[in-house]
Amino acid sequence: MRSVWNGLNRLTALLMLLLLSPVILVVAAWIRIADGKGVLFVQDRAGRDGVPFRMLKFRSMVHNSVALSAQLGIDDPFGLVENDPRITRCGRFLRRTSLDELPQLFNVLFGQMNLVGPRPDVLPQVACYSPEDARRLEVKPGITGWAQINGRDDIDWPARFILDRWYVDNWSPLLDLKILVRTAITVNRGEPPVHVDTHNITRAAAPASEEITRAA
Repeated sequence: MRSVWNGLNRLTALLMLLLLSPVILVVAAWIRIADGKGVLFVQDRAGRDGVPFRMLKFRSMVHNSVALSAQLGIDDPFGLVENDPRITRCGRFLRRTSLDELPQLFNVLFGQMNLVGPRPDVLPQVACYSPEDARRLEVKPGITGWAQINGRDDIDWPARFILDRWYVDNWSPLLDLKILVRTAITVNRGEPPVHVDTHNITRAAAPASEEITRAA
């Protein structure tokens, strides 16, 4: 059943790309005019079984956002801060409406993602996963997911891991459809409160501390 469902995901992504092509072109033109070159944000993320792939998004932050985080004193370069100055002029609208995620339909079409699944995490954070956390990698990542409709950025990473494991253990096509419907209903959401990702900051610092201890 899973392979058939994966195939239906790819077919649906193709149809959505055709139907939404005018919207995609308008958004791309808007970003180019408002914020200059570099319409897409491309980043290595962990796919199923942790296999890296190039995830696509419309760019909603400045080009050097990760490097700029150090200058701003942000401990988590992949996280956000209140009124984040790295978000571009049109980026706030794109993120609030999830229009920045539209290019991921190409990732679904290429078989790297599904419409529904745990959100793909960045590789440095995946490297710090515990065996329990890594269970979210047992399925393809998704554009939306169980954690996204149950709090999204308003919950911390430990809670997301729990929700993602529940999704993996209880997956069914009906569950995916339920998630898609709830995502569509809440797509124009307000700006979520910003949470400092102390969980991943602490875990990322642990290997460095261990290296210093061994060296000593």
